[in-house]
Amino acid sequence: MPGRGRSSFTKRQKEHTRQQKQRDKAERRVQRKTEEPLGVSGDSSELDLTELQRHAAEQAALFQMGDDEISSMPRERVPEKVEP
Repeated sequence: MPGRGRSSFTKRQKEHTRQQKQRDKAERRVQRKTEEPLGVSGDSSELDLTELQRHAAEQAALFQMGDDEISSMPRERVPEKVEP
């Protein structure tokens, strides 16, 4: 058909590119859902705590404080229960 020009061809190309991007995006979304999220495992919190304690010991050595002061610091604050 002689009535169709370059503009309809470029429109089809754009539409094809847009659909391909949508398919790629959906595929990446599905792939992220199937992969294990980072930082969810229980071992990471223990690792972080160990690393923080090691770092605190290094800082105490820099300031020439005793290690016993660091180990005696409370790790977690537990709220007190108040009975009504």
